[in-house]
Amino acid sequence: MIYNDTIVALATAPGAGAIAVIRLSGEDAIAKCSQFFTSIHGKDLKSQRSHSILLGHIIEGERVLDEVLVSIFKNPHSYTGENVVEISCHGSTFIQQEIIQLFLKNGCRMANAGEFTLRAFLNGKLDLSQAEAVADLIASDTEASHQIAIQQMRGGFSSEISKLRQELMNFASLIELELDFSEEDVEFADRTQFKELIERILFVLKRLIDSFAVGNVIKNGIPVAIIGEPNVGKSTLLNSLLNEDRAIVSDIAGTTRDTIEDEMTIGGIGFRFIDTAGIRDTKDVVESIGIKKTFEKSEQAQVIVYLIDAGKITNDSEVEAIHIEINKIKNRFPQKPLLVVANKIDTADQRFITSSFSSENLLLLSAKKKIGIEELKERLLTFVNTGVLHTNDTIVTNSRHYDALLKALEEITKVKYGLSTGLSGDLMSIDIRQALYHFGEITGEITNDDLLGNIFANFCIGK
Repeated sequence: MIYNDTIVALATAPGAGAIAVIRLSGEDAIAKCSQFFTSIHGKDLKSQRSHSILLGHIIEGERVLDEVLVSIFKNPHSYTGENVVEISCHGSTFIQQEIIQLFLKNGCRMANAGEFTLRAFLNGKLDLSQAEAVADLIASDTEASHQIAIQQMRGGFSSEISKLRQELMNFASLIELELDFSEEDVEFADRTQFKELIERILFVLKRLIDSFAVGNVIKNGIPVAIIGEPNVGKSTLLNSLLNEDRAIVSDIAGTTRDTIEDEMTIGGIGFRFIDTAGIRDTKDVVESIGIKKTFEKSEQAQVIVYLIDAGKITNDSEVEAIHIEINKIKNRFPQKPLLVVANKIDTADQRFITSSFSSENLLLLSAKKKIGIEELKERLLTFVNTGVLHTNDTIVTNSRHYDALLKALEEITKVKYGLSTGLSGDLMSIDIRQALYHFGEITGEITNDDLLGNIFANFCIGK
């Protein structure tokens, strides 16, 4: 992929605002902008140093389009590694389009989605994992997802992978060299050191692969299903968590017949709460569909909150019935964390409830009076292992990286087996090359047009 043309696009969000930024990139970007820019101090745009900002006007013929600030970034000291011009104009959508159309009519091309970042990758300003982190940073909406994207964009992940790849490549070269001297039966690669390297690579790969479970949760948020019988206060709990009237609340059992979802951030982590239809035997067709959806959403959730009406539990038979329902949920979703929440505790015998459910991970609250809501939030946070966020450990959030790491782990495991069984160097080098290939896929040292097309198609235009 070689791009020699000049591209242009709106770099700020579409729509009217105080200002807008229009970005040009390419060998002729500065020259093309200078054709239509007149500095108020008479300065020539092409003769200015990189990282200069000039005040002036964009003029088409005799018509002044706008008073603007023009920022100049000369190659290679720019985001894309090419000559880049950023025009800060007033945020009228009319002005934005007039300026963009001016350049399109005069030899520029509209940038494709993510093309500025693609050019940065192709010109060696970013590796592929850093380029993908740019999209993650733009999409980040919690403190945790922002922190991970920043770390990856600064090269934390790619530098770790590149270091392992380089060490493995050094040993691979020595093993390949041994093949040239196979008749002399010599070893250039110290097998003891090679075993130590393989163990270290295996340790790092397993740590990175394990981190994906946390990273994926942080990036996409944690779905929490609120389930229980009708009229136990599920919708009231959702409203209390969100601090708004998101779901309809009434004394009529079965009010919620479809799932209601909304998101909030707790401790820098995104949670998506799902209010579901009450679980009960019913002949109502619509309510039955809602109950079916309850179980479907519970399958998708990573945490299940089972809500009970503490005010209606007054004897051992009622306690036993609830325990039966709890066990049904545990059996149906054995791998999911289950939090049993006793709602309406202000109307119940708290000692009786606590003693009756001492074996459960029980939480007492009153959704209506907002008692225990903060404790619920803290309890939900305990289900997320975010301790790694407070260290320099790398966290994997990208499924493409995760897949490449799994494949690399498989090949390195084969290399370890080959070392332990005295496998010949020519066979072992095949597995090493495959591992190097998968490492290179992550950072973009090995790539193809289709892969780049898929990755950058998800970017916004102008980035």
